[in-house]
Amino acid sequence: MKKIMLALGAFTLAGAMGGCAYHAGPADYHAYEARGEQSVRFGVVEQVRDVRIQPYNTGVGSTTGAFVGGIAGSNVGGGTGQVVGAIGGALIGSILGYNIEKQANELPGIEVTVLLDSGKYISVVQEATEGFRAGDRVRVLGGHNSTRVTH
Repeated sequence: MKKIMLALGAFTLAGAMGGCAYHAGPADYHAYEARGEQSVRFGVVEQVRDVRIQPYNTGVGSTTGAFVGGIAGSNVGGGTGQVVGAIGGALIGSILGYNIEKQANELPGIEVTVLLDSGKYISVVQEATEGFRAGDRVRVLGGHNSTRVTH
């Protein structure tokens, strides 16, 4: 019972840590972007499409899942059965942990297609923290290997 409680505690901690991932919307900047120059272009939104932004795999979910699954699986049977249970539990836990982390950190996003005043079309994918509609006049900010669309 003690091992199960430890496993549940570790799993809960992993879930809580997954919620600490940094989400960067159009109004969020990294410290290295402060006081840096950005180019500003103007244009009109042509199209907006909903997308899902897939998170980076940190390995926390998979590792925690393997740990918890290994502990839970080792409680199955006795002798050789414990070893087999631990290995099976670690594999299944790793897969489950990876998927839980991925779903917890997936972000709603938008793909904004803009017709710039220069006549050039661009498309920018960013978090869906600001609403855009076709015909909106927007600014496109670019610099430091990132581009964002704002009103």
